[in-house]
Amino acid sequence: MITSVLPTLAVTLGDVAGIGPEVTAKMLLKHNGLRQKARFVVIGDVVSLQKAAQQIGFDASRVIEVQRPADISNTPGTIEVIQVGQSLAEVQLATLDARAGASAAEFVMKACALVRSGEVDGIVTAPLNKEAMQMGGYDWPGHTELLAHEFGVENFSLVLSSGDLFVFHATTHVSMKQAVEDCTPERFDEIFNLVHAFSKALGREGEAIAVAGLNPHAGENNLFGTEESEIIIPAMNRARERGINMHGPLPGDVIWPQTVRDKRWKLLVMCYHDQGHAPFKAVYGDQGVNITVGLPAVRVSVDHGTAFDIAGKNIAREDSLVMAAERAAELAQGWAAVWDAARGKA
Repeated sequence: MITSVLPTLAVTLGDVAGIGPEVTAKMLLKHNGLRQKARFVVIGDVVSLQKAAQQIGFDASRVIEVQRPADISNTPGTIEVIQVGQSLAEVQLATLDARAGASAAEFVMKACALVRSGEVDGIVTAPLNKEAMQMGGYDWPGHTELLAHEFGVENFSLVLSSGDLFVFHATTHVSMKQAVEDCTPERFDEIFNLVHAFSKALGREGEAIAVAGLNPHAGENNLFGTEESEIIIPAMNRARERGINMHGPLPGDVIWPQTVRDKRWKLLVMCYHDQGHAPFKAVYGDQGVNITVGLPAVRVSVDHGTAFDIAGKNIAREDSLVMAAERAAELAQGWAAVWDAARGKA
């Protein structure tokens, strides 16, 4: 990795037809304190950022094209960007455009290449549009799966976070039927190891890990399903034998009130996408971010979409992107321990 005291973070611009350029410009032009936490280079499109800078009241000259991360000065009040591919000047805001979708994926691929070459320490992602990305020829369910492919990893988890709360997911962007099929003993062994490794990297080794059941009432003693008794509980017992502090499985309508109201749990494992996402977004809104655990470098994303309905109106809030940058800077230096655990080397 690079030798800078501050971590260098690649900020991928996302779909330029959405609010990605606007929130990126707001973050880098209005939040100068971030420069004391990390060095930032945007991976994206120069013209889209120039338009966004002007839209929020800054001169387009604040956007500076660079060739590689080593060229950045990290000067407050500037946006330093590596242009990927051809200009996207003709892409219209608030429209599904295959060019924007393809470029959003290619921004991420470029950031991954910079991680592999040791030129950046982490990735912060503005939102992409899954439909546009697939129109552009990249058939991935979302950022998480694209990143996993680029790094060649299979043991990973989408993690929602707000403050000191971290919500892991055993499955994510698949159908409900597929999610149930993917809740295997091997998957729970993997996810429990990831949570444990992550908590260790945070200096919170031994902290309680609460697991949600797959079925209503966590199966209610096999009345509503046997996955808890046949798959989840045995995996939790194996984790306990490895020294991991496991609790549950708990019904979804129990684990969330205990987490939000009683502050009882800080490390959670959800079985499927909406079991984690729906309650988390209802409670934390813009105060949440999305972390991918299991990659060789930290990746943190906003916890919202491209918001085509407000693109270009200068009303998009950059709060989630700022939080993502702060969290990535915080985690970058100790990420090697998490990566080692994901590879079974911890």
